[in-house]
Amino acid sequence: MHVHDFFLQLVVILLAARILGELAGRLRAPPVIGELLAGVLIGPSLFGLMEPTDIIKLLAEIGIILLLFEVGLETDIGRLVKTGWKPILVAATGFVLPFVLGYGTSRWLFGLPVLAALFIGGTLTATSIGITVRVLADLKRQQSNEAQVVLGAAVLDDVLGVILLAVLYEFAKSGGVSLVHTGKVMGCIGVFLVLAPVAAKTIAENIKRFDQASTLPGLLPTTIVSLLLFFAWVAHKVGAPQLLGGFAAGLALSRYFFLPFGAQLNRDPAFAQKIEHQMRPIVHLFTPIFFVMVGLSLNLREVDWGSLRVWGLAGTLLVAATAGKLVAGCLVRGESPAARWAIGLAMIPRGEVGLIFAELGKTTGIFDQSTYAALLIVIALTTLVPPFLLRWFYGSGPGRALPA
Repeated sequence: MHVHDFFLQLVVILLAARILGELAGRLRAPPVIGELLAGVLIGPSLFGLMEPTDIIKLLAEIGIILLLFEVGLETDIGRLVKTGWKPILVAATGFVLPFVLGYGTSRWLFGLPVLAALFIGGTLTATSIGITVRVLADLKRQQSNEAQVVLGAAVLDDVLGVILLAVLYEFAKSGGVSLVHTGKVMGCIGVFLVLAPVAAKTIAENIKRFDQASTLPGLLPTTIVSLLLFFAWVAHKVGAPQLLGGFAAGLALSRYFFLPFGAQLNRDPAFAQKIEHQMRPIVHLFTPIFFVMVGLSLNLREVDWGSLRVWGLAGTLLVAATAGKLVAGCLVRGESPAARWAIGLAMIPRGEVGLIFAELGKTTGIFDQSTYAALLIVIALTTLVPPFLLRWFYGSGPGRALPA
């Protein structure tokens, strides 16, 4: 590709993502839906303006690392500890049940291979904490009892999801399921998730000193991005997805990072907030490229939309994805029935987390176009519909009487 052609493609990607993301936001839908639709519109599915190229895929990889960095920044392990056993129950049930239902229906009802069924189950476990937090904040419900349970469960879901993603990534590389490989990967991931945040926090202390002494602008974004890319390389070397490096670094640099048993590195919420502030424009520049890339990778013209298999798979997985989270909410004791329904509804959105699973399955060749399309239908519906249901639930539905 000529350089000037790439520049034009990048212009189209960024502007399409921004315009359709803004439009989705004005329609009170998650912007990620608009960004995904932008890729579908400009890609081979509709207008055919471009196809995914190696350099766009590379930019998308940077975007996904930055996205997981942002997830790590927003992960509050302390909140999970304070809310007790309820978030653990919700997260565990909402993780295991959709996974089992997704795997079982894919494998035994539709005859998909083991790896494809595992990836589908993994996709259904996700909960998008970003979308959930945004909706609850818009509704002024972020401090309610049920919101605290949801946010704690979503934090744990993120951690479990990243670990599961790393295990499935190893399966995809090796071409099969191996308990020995799984044990090795889990061990490496465990060591990485324990040591990497501590190392990142230590490095950040040095970055802070350099930032205080520097007379040139831009030191923080340069060093933090360098740190993320280095940790992504380390994560790959230990057999985990590169994005795990971004998550670990974000976790360490967040305002909520702490070490167990009372030991702490020097916490500086003001410096953590400064990192968030200066990194946010970079994150918002690159992450839409990933979502547009997802849309570009899907060629809807190759999907047989008249096939009962595509719609049957999408419908079955939609039921599994929704039922798993609703059951998780209903199992919570000590909350009113309305609060339990609110917890279940708030756990449904898959958003960017589900897309990460689906895209990894697509890029590793585990999903064909029809399976990938069915998953995107499920992710889109579970991302788009719950925010509207929550607005109705708290506005004129049974949740209007719940204390804020």
